[in-house]
Parts: sequence; C-alpha cells; structure tokens
Amino acid sequence: LPAFAGDVDMNRLNAFAKKMVEGKNQSIGYPVNQNVDLQEFYRWFADSGLANVAMNNVGNPRKPALMHLNTHQFENEVIDFFAPKYGFQPNDYWGIVTMSGTDGNNHGVYFGVKYLLSQSKKKPILYVSEEAHYSIKKLGDLQNLDMRLIKADVKGKIDIQAFEKALDPKRPALVVIAMGTTFKGAIDDQVAIDKVLKKKKPVAVYRHLDAALFGGYLPFSEHKNLVDRTVHHFDSVAVSGHKFFGFDEPLGLFITTNDVLKRQNPFQVSYLNDAVPTITCSRSALGPLKFWWKVQKTGHEGYSKQAAEILKNAAYLKQRLDEINYPAWRNDFSNTVYFKRPSQWVMKNWDLAPDHDKRLGGDLAHDIVMQHEGPDTIDRFIEDIRKDMAAKK
Repeated sequence: LPAFAGDVDMNRLNAFAKKMVEGKNQSIGYPVNQNVDLQEFYRWFADSGLANVAMNNVGNPRKPALMHLNTHQFENEVIDFFAPKYGFQPNDYWGIVTMSGTDGNNHGVYFGVKYLLSQSKKKPILYVSEEAHYSIKKLGDLQNLDMRLIKADVKGKIDIQAFEKALDPKRPALVVIAMGTTFKGAIDDQVAIDKVLKKKKPVAVYRHLDAALFGGYLPFSEHKNLVDRTVHHFDSVAVSGHKFFGFDEPLGLFITTNDVLKRQNPFQVSYLNDAVPTITCSRSALGPLKFWWKVQKTGHEGYSKQAAEILKNAAYLKQRLDEINYPAWRNDFSNTVYFKRPSQWVMKNWDLAPDHDKRLGGDLAHDIVMQHEGPDTIDRFIEDIRKDMAAKK
C-alpha cells in the first residue's frame, strides 16, 4: 500500500491525467458531454480564495440559512433559469441542484409518495417501464414501495396496454415517465399514459418525469413541448447536469411545485432555522456555483445551438450506418443510436455500452451522440465498423 503521508506522486497523477485526456474524445457509449470547459472557472475559484473555504448548501435554498457559507443565491438562480423551460409557472415552483439524476429521481419518488399519502392515506404503487433507468427500480426497493415493472415495446417505450392492465385504481398511482430510456433513447407516450389514468381513475396520481438525459436538450429544441408541464402535466422533473450541460462531476436538477413541497415531512431543525425538505442534508455548494457559471456563459441561445447540433449528428450517424447496411435504430427526438454489437476491440476502442434484445437479433451496443462527437469522429467510428465487418466476412 502507498504511504499516505509526504510527497504526492506527481508522475503517477500526470500519467493518469494523460490517459483520461487522451481517451475522452473516443468515449461515445455513455451520455456524458466531454466539452467541459471549466478552466476559467477553476482559475477564478483558486485566485478568489474560495478553494480554501468549506461551503455547504444544507437546508432549503429558498429560506434564510443560519449557516452563511453557502451558494444558495446561485442555486436559486439556476432553478429560476430552468423552471420556466419545463413549464413551471412563476412563483409556483421549488427546486434544488442535485448531486445526480438519481438524486433527482430519489426526490421525485419520495416527494410523490408523501404527496399521494396526503391525498389518500394509502401507500401508492410505483409504475415504471422495464427500460427506464435502473435507478427507479433501485429507489422503489430502497423506499419499500410496491412496484409494477411495465414491459416496453421493441423500440423501448412503455407498453400502454400492459400499463392499463397493471394499473390498480384502488391505490394511488406514482407514475415515473421516461424521457429517454437508458439504452434505446425512447420517450414514453405521455398522451397515452394520461388517457389510461383518466379512464381508470386511480384514487390519486403523481407523475414524475425522469428526464435525466433528454431533459437537458429538449427544452432548447423544437420538441420542447415534450417537457412542458403546461402541455403534458407532470408534478416533478429530474434532469442530469453532467450529461447535456457538460460538467466534470455528476450534477443535476430537481424541480416541483409549491403544492407538492408543502406536503412533505415538516421536520423542524432548530439549528438550521427551518424544516429541511431535501433528502440529502449536507449538499454541494460548489456544484450550484459551477452550474450558475455554465448558464451565464452559455445561455438559452448557446444551449439551443448545442441541442440542434447533437440531434443533427445523431441523424448523421444513423445515415452512415444505413449506408453500409449495418443494422441500426434511432427513436424520434433522440441523440441515441443503437445497433448490432460489433467486435470487442471496437467496443473497447470507443467505450461503447452493451445490451441484449432478442427481438432485434441479440447483442446490441449504442452510441449516445454528445457535443464532443462531431462528423469527423463519427466518420472514424464508421471506418472501424467497416473494418470489423470486413474481418467477419
């Protein structure tokens, strides 16, 4: 074991950094924007002296905090920027910068349970597609909920007939709607889900939008209505920050309404001067500060350009695969292209993610086109696919 006292092994650290930097542009199988570009922020962070200050965003960011070393003001401005993008009305929203999409989903499920209990006094059933992110299944287990996993169609969307059959109208329904399933990038049909709920009329309903990936770019695209709660009603939304927005660590957003917030557990914490509605107690103060910096630097126009670019490049990738007759699929409004799994050397070289679906011929892989993957990178990837195809003839 290394001795953790004395000089830092800079040779080891530099070798590690070199490997990470060299590999980032060929990491295309996971939804992480490698165009992080936070050098200027960190120079300011060090030069300002904040790198030597321990801050903590514990508590409700909308209430005065007794612990003054926080970035609540910046966290609130981040939420103020994003809440209208998802159709939340002025003065009727509450949100936080989370540590990840899963943290946001955890709040969505927990807040949903408490909201539904306030409506009916009955514990709800959690309904979620089998192709939704695995965090929902884990969180259902963590929160000891009755959970109905609903099968998905071949393109990854929740099967509406299966959902209707599984829905128990005698129990409150906590419905998690996937805006971009993990592997195939499918969007659950909110209109069809709503029709089923209106038809079967559960005693109470809470809709949480798991928009970890697509919730980043859809509000800045021509398809923004898909995540607008004035068009498709939902009670809360979780979005990842480190995917579309481009951060060097996991971050996210959770936003809900004031009505949902007031139905949470009112545990008063005297030394924090308020009830603390968040599941997490201590929360990062640096994350909201970085998010605020990014929003200031990029703005709506910048994010709109990025959204258009990744969707255009995803279409280009699908086109190139079609040109060489390589089995591939892409859902509407999606930056995910999934295809027949290539050989292991291609998987490793491009950091591709694997899956399996016998309905599509068996082993699959996918490429999630983010901002660092342009046409030149796609062309190089296609050349490796062509080489792999030739070697298998």
